[in-house]
Amino acid sequence: MKIPDNSKGDRISEFCVGGQSANPGNQDRSKFLFISLIAFSWSLFQLWLASPLPFILGIGIFSEMPARAIHLSFALLLCFLMFPIGGKATSRGFSIFDLALALLSVSATFYLVVFQEDITGRVGVLWVSELFGTLVPVEAVVGGIGVILLLEATRRAIGPPLVIICYVFIVFSLFGQSMPDLIAHKGLSLERLIGYQWFTGEAIFGIPIDVSVSFVFLFVLFGALLDRAGAGKYFLDLAFSMVGQYRGGPAKAAILASGMNGAISGSSVANVVTTGTFTIPVMRRIGIPAIKAGAIEVAASTNGQIMPPIMGAAAFIIAETIGISYFDVVMAALIPALISYFGLFYISHLEALKLGLQGLPRETLNPFWSTLKKGLYFFIPVVVLVWLLMVERWTPGSSVFYSNLVLMVIILGRQFRRSSVTSLSEFKAALSSGLTDIFAGLVAGARNMVGIAVAVSAAGIVVGSVASTGLNNAMVGVVEAASGGNIYVLLFLTAALCIVLGMGLPTTANYLVVATLLSGVLVELGGAAGLVLPLIAVHLFVFYFGLLADSTPPVCLAAYAASAISGADPLRTGLQSFFYDIRTAILPFVFIFNTELLLIGVRSVWHGISVFLVSLLAILCFSSLTQWWLFSRLRVWEGVCLFLAIISFFRPDFIMEQIHPEFSAIDIVRLQEKNFPAPADQVFRIHVVRETDYGDRYKLFRIQVGGGSSQELFGLQLGKPKNDRYPVEDVSFNGGAYKAGIRAYQDFVTAVDMSNPGRPSKEWVYLFGFICLGAAFCSQWRRKPRIADPNLKAIKSD
Repeated sequence: MKIPDNSKGDRISEFCVGGQSANPGNQDRSKFLFISLIAFSWSLFQLWLASPLPFILGIGIFSEMPARAIHLSFALLLCFLMFPIGGKATSRGFSIFDLALALLSVSATFYLVVFQEDITGRVGVLWVSELFGTLVPVEAVVGGIGVILLLEATRRAIGPPLVIICYVFIVFSLFGQSMPDLIAHKGLSLERLIGYQWFTGEAIFGIPIDVSVSFVFLFVLFGALLDRAGAGKYFLDLAFSMVGQYRGGPAKAAILASGMNGAISGSSVANVVTTGTFTIPVMRRIGIPAIKAGAIEVAASTNGQIMPPIMGAAAFIIAETIGISYFDVVMAALIPALISYFGLFYISHLEALKLGLQGLPRETLNPFWSTLKKGLYFFIPVVVLVWLLMVERWTPGSSVFYSNLVLMVIILGRQFRRSSVTSLSEFKAALSSGLTDIFAGLVAGARNMVGIAVAVSAAGIVVGSVASTGLNNAMVGVVEAASGGNIYVLLFLTAALCIVLGMGLPTTANYLVVATLLSGVLVELGGAAGLVLPLIAVHLFVFYFGLLADSTPPVCLAAYAASAISGADPLRTGLQSFFYDIRTAILPFVFIFNTELLLIGVRSVWHGISVFLVSLLAILCFSSLTQWWLFSRLRVWEGVCLFLAIISFFRPDFIMEQIHPEFSAIDIVRLQEKNFPAPADQVFRIHVVRETDYGDRYKLFRIQVGGGSSQELFGLQLGKPKNDRYPVEDVSFNGGAYKAGIRAYQDFVTAVDMSNPGRPSKEWVYLFGFICLGAAFCSQWRRKPRIADPNLKAIKSD
């Protein structure tokens, strides 16, 4: 099936708006050409920063702070020009008000570039100048204007939710002394607040915008250039040629195309618009209801943000935030992303079975091999990118810079190949066409970055407020009080917060806000519950639930985009897509407790392959359970078997814990017995509540002993119990309890566990899972229809 090429049209209008069609009769071309030239300049600046030319030529070398300031300057300038005060662009040029705000924002950011040495030399002291005998806080005014204009730009580009959150944190910073005791602080003066937020590298110009400058922009540019080269259409053609003829083929093709496209674009709404324009009508044509057709596209497009290598730009921010390599982030995210897509692919198959659908007639589809060969060159820059990142271990910025250069060469070569150049005039025409495509791609990349740049900069206000007020420490007490120290309650609260915030924030900004507030809390409370929660698991947990907001009513932006194509109700489309995305929502809870899914603790390649295969089986069982269908409708006992198989494959340690617990509780009083034996390599867990001015803090201390009596090794003296709590009255210096961190007159022992030796490997639980799955499979196989359903809906050829 040939997919229409929508790349034709007025060339000037296209590149003036960054690749989007514009009607030159209704809009002022000069206005959009001006915007495009600014966007083009921004892209050139970012390419210059990433290139080795500044160091080779010895000119144009920017340090971190000026580079971040110029980056934000371009974003603010474009934002005020692209999003006018009234909310709608007009054909009468720019308003004076918008131009004034744009120039003010550029002045506030370029102040950091021009006076960087003076600002650094004053070490946080803002410059005050005397004017007509009056002291004028010049930098406080400049910084205040910058913060206010950043928030206004965020409101225009993103909407009010993030702005409201930022104002809440600003008020919290200023009036900390008036806050409840649990989160109170001394409060910052307005001058100190502005100085910290605008003139340091810890808040607005901190890690989030640094990542945006260093490589997020270049990855967004990479996606825009690929799209301009025609990769989106090629991936769609390829997906249909691969799976279009199978049951529910268009749905499977939509998932494949969205996965390939989403791995590069990293935007769920853009993914829906790009692939859904064609896939949703074709899904409708084979008999998939409008709501389900839109929901499948939404679920596939939303999951594009968890697919490496880009992951909605969050992979780079996660790596910088927790201090690990980008390679480690991608490897950790790989298995959950793959099995999530396999699960959705399987769901589309189950829906086709339930609806009794066939695929598209084979004769209407392009042959796979010829389709693959037509666009193999699109994989060259992707392969170069992956090779440089994964094998050569180059930095993300350098890797994507050279990948962009390769992509530009491919765009030019594609034009020469299509034009069959035989004369100088044809050569000039092909070169002009190729350069126009590159120009349009550079413009589109910069325009796509405006929202991301202002969002991560505004999120920096939250980061700065948390760091300057000590809120991250206070949040531990707040969340402990709300969750009662229960890690499961805390995880559900975090997931709910991510989804609620994600309804108004872009995925990356949502991740930054929630991770800043709760990642450390999750790690600490997880430790108190006996869980070792790696930071990467916690950050991916936050990221996953943030992106699910795109398919969660009532906002569900991706669902609104899909419903505009399908004609279905957007809220019902959102509900259906969220139902499909439950399989993605379950994965964070799985890898929090089973970190092997993130390849943490995996000992070999074969171990990793076995983890992938078992996890894939689990997600397929989960998909069948949520659809209540395998080969036919499930019976209750078959559903129970599938549920037990899911638990066995995803959480084998949980089932093993019920059979052979890793730890057994012992009487606290026995710690006082002088002759209570503590064999070598025995591990004791002492559960402690530490009373503070901010409420109870839950702690867990693991003490491994080397043989002897517990009293000698622990050196712990307990008093009489109070409300089932044993106060710690004395701790021997250099004893096991002292070294672990238990303190007298602060801690109360609430429980003691002792390890059980000889615990079988948790992999034995897989056998139980296979038995449960086999029972359900055999029962369903016996009831599987042996004759093709006469009501299967065939598709007429166009």
